[in-house]
Formats: sequence, structure tokens, C-alpha cells
Amino acid sequence: MDRYKKNINASRPPVKYRYYFMVPAGFFCLAVIILLGLLLPVAPKGQAIEVVVTVLPQSPAGQVGALLQQKKLVRSAFVFSLYARYKGMDGLIKAGEYSLSNGLSTPEVLSELVNGRLAVQSFTVPEGFTTAQIADLLVSKGLVNRERFYWAVANESYSYSFIKGISNTEKRLEGYLFPDTYQVFRGCSESSIIEMMLQRFEKEIDELDYLAQVQKAGLTLHQAVTIASLLEREAVFDAEKSFIAGVILNRMARSMPLQVDATVQYALGTHQPKVYYKDLQVESPYNTYRTCGLPPGPIAMPGRASLLAAVKPATTSYLYYVARPDGSHAFANTLDEHNSHIERYLQ
Repeated sequence: MDRYKKNINASRPPVKYRYYFMVPAGFFCLAVIILLGLLLPVAPKGQAIEVVVTVLPQSPAGQVGALLQQKKLVRSAFVFSLYARYKGMDGLIKAGEYSLSNGLSTPEVLSELVNGRLAVQSFTVPEGFTTAQIADLLVSKGLVNRERFYWAVANESYSYSFIKGISNTEKRLEGYLFPDTYQVFRGCSESSIIEMMLQRFEKEIDELDYLAQVQKAGLTLHQAVTIASLLEREAVFDAEKSFIAGVILNRMARSMPLQVDATVQYALGTHQPKVYYKDLQVESPYNTYRTCGLPPGPIAMPGRASLLAAVKPATTSYLYYVARPDGSHAFANTLDEHNSHIERYLQ
């Protein structure tokens, strides 16, 4: 009996050895649970926010992890780096500016950085905006530096036939940065944003077969875009644009000053709703009250309806128009009729 007990006891490891095997297993399980917890998102999905971060070129996972932890996008820089190495993605993180949600898990954040889904921001250029207004818009969104933007407008080389021969000034691309909604990567250069808008203008005139229509109308492209820009700033309703285009061409045929208020506003560099008599005296080639013919170039960015109206003017004998309170216009053949409209609508 004693011998039997001795054999049983001999088959069991001493107590101290049993703890030697059990304690590390417990620590391992705990460590795994902690690590998995540190891979979870920082914020619940319903409370997540977007944070913009810039990853520098050739940044190792440890450096990127420290940045992400500082921005509260991951729970642990060490765990981010460890996970990146475990997945073999340490050297695959792409440089750039990212907009990341703190509702993403660490694996999801790493996926964004490896796939290079850079921060994208949209902006809309309304029809009738000027180069100056586009600059203000882009600066307000933090997409460009104002000085570099104007330098790129005036001096950068763009391979588009429609702007060849235009003087290298800040007004060089007026009329040719097509009004539309654009999406750009944050950190894009000023010239690349301008290039995108010029490409959009080229696409528009190609789709419209616009050069053929310009030639048929007896105009140059620059003249057509200039007329279209006047229509864009003068007309509230698209249906009236062809009639205003007809007035402009009728007055040009008679060597009459165009007397377009929008050109005076452009010469003044303002967008005031009303032009006063003192404003009409401004010395500028854009002041069509003091000079005959078209201004030197466009005064705004025209949209499709204005571009088409410029080459398809209404055939009328109208020489005058005045705006009604609702934004529509009253057209007239004679000065007396025009003055009657002024008395009726501008009192």
C-alpha cells in the first residue's frame, strides 16, 4: 500500500513545476487579450471624427505609429508598429496627407496608409467666378498658397492651344478655368489644380465641337469666350443669354460702346450689385462705357449655356436692355424705348 502511494506521488510533478507551466500560459492569454484590445478603434463609430495627418516619405512604422497615437487615431504606437511588422507592411506605408477616422481599427488604419487612399477634398467653382474669386475659394479651403497660385496662373507652362498667345499676367486664364465641382488630393500643387480646370474646359469645348461653332459664328475662340463671360455676369436666366449676345453683336456691328455694367465692375475689381455714374469713369480697357468693342479678354468663367449663347445669338434688332427687379431684362430697339424702360424699372 505504501509502495503504491509512493508510485502515484512519483508520477506527479512537484507543485513548484506545475506552477512553472501554468503561470506563463496565463500571462500569454492575458497579453493576447491586451494586444487585441489595443487594435480596436479609439472611438465608437457613432462618435468618430476625421483627423488629417501627414506621413513623411520613408517614415518607418514606429514613427508613423507615434504620429497616429499623438493624433488619437490608434491606441498604441507600439502595437501599430508590431502589427505592421507582423503583416509584412512596415515598408509599404505610403507618404502623403490622409484624412483618417478615429473610428477605424488599427488594421483598418494601416490598410488606408498602405493602399495610399490620400485625403480628398472637393470644391465647387460657380459659373461667373473670376480668377480672384477662385483664389479666395481655394485659399479658404487650405488648398493653395495665394502667391504661388497667382504665379502658376501667370507663368506656368500649360500645353493647351486655347491659351497660346495670351499675355502672362494674373488675368491670363480668366474664362478658361471651367466652373465645376472638383475633387483633389490635399497637398496637390497649385499648378496641378489649375491643370485640372483647364482639362475640364478642353473637354467641354471638345464635347460641344465648339471650335467649329465659333468659326461658323465668325469669331475667334477668345472672342467667343469673352462674350460668354459677359453673358454669364449679365444674365440671371439662361433663356435671355442669346438675346443679350445679339445686343452685344448688334452694337459691335454699329461701332457702339457695349456699355456692359459687368465690365465696369471687373475694371473696379469689385462685385457691387449696382454701378454708379462715377464708376463709369474708371480708366481701364475693360470699361466698355469708355471703349468700343469687346474688352481685352473674358471677365469671368462662363458655363456651358453662356458658351453656347455666345456663338448662337438671337437674331433681333435690339440694341439695349435693362434689368427688371426680378433679374430678367427688358429689351429695346431705340434709345427712347430704352429710357422708358429705365424710368419704369429703375425708379
